Amino acid sequence: MINRLFRGAWMVMLLGFMSVSAKAQDDAQTFRNFQFSFNRVSQAWMKYNDTLRQDFARKSLAYPPSDIYIRSFKSQNEMELWARDTDTAEYKLVKTYRICALSGILGPKRIEGDRQVPEGFYFIEEFNPKSDFHLSMLLNYPNYSDMVLGDKKKPGGDIYIHGGCVTVGCMPMTDNIIQELYVLCLNAKIAGQTYIPVHIFPTRFDKSGLNFLGKAYPNDNDKQKFWVNLKAGYDYFEKYHRLQPVMYTPDGKYVIANN
Repeated sequence: MINRLFRGAWMVMLLGFMSVSAKAQDDAQTFRNFQFSFNRVSQAWMKYNDTLRQDFARKSLAYPPSDIYIRSFKSQNEMELWARDTDTAEYKLVKTYRICALSGILGPKRIEGDRQVPEGFYFIEEFNPKSDFHLSMLLNYPNYSDMVLGDKKKPGGDIYIHGGCVTVGCMPMTDNIIQELYVLCLNAKIAGQTYIPVHIFPTRFDKSGLNFLGKAYPNDNDKQKFWVNLKAGYDYFEKYHRLQPVMYTPDGKYVIANN
């Protein structure tokens, strides 16, 4: 009797898992079909997918990728693409892209209309195949930290990585580069990566970058404290080439493990 009950419970769990797995596959297929129904997406895929495959092969990485990470530096106008094949592997730098325009100054975004590019730890929330800026990917700004530390009523929003090379607070690329990035991120999502992390820093927190921030913003205590908090995440990745889950304290600080 106990064995029959155990087998019955096991079958229920197995069927439940299979149902969730099938739904995830259906959702991925539906997402893929919707995206590729737009000529911009299908043409970008035909143009860049083989090139991306070669880029990943040169780094001994599987393609399509299942785990990618994007890291951006505002003062350098650079966006790095990292990837790995397994949850336990270190990320490898695949390539670096040029951000073609930036608005605002260094420092986080705190209110709607300030033209600031956010700084902090985000992920891609939405793919827009019919963007006014060719193709675009929405970031989950404002996150919890932004809502606590920014304007409570109007923190702003609609922060994208997009084409068109114009901006009032987003991260614009040329149309060619956004096509490549869009295909890459699209493939990662279809392959199962639900959240693609995008971390945005004011600059590289190396000796040169720290000296620059110290000289340019010596009396801006709020920014200095915020950057010290971001630096903990930067330092962790520089040391381990791995990421920590994004967590927050009640007062809006990021929580970064130190080991």
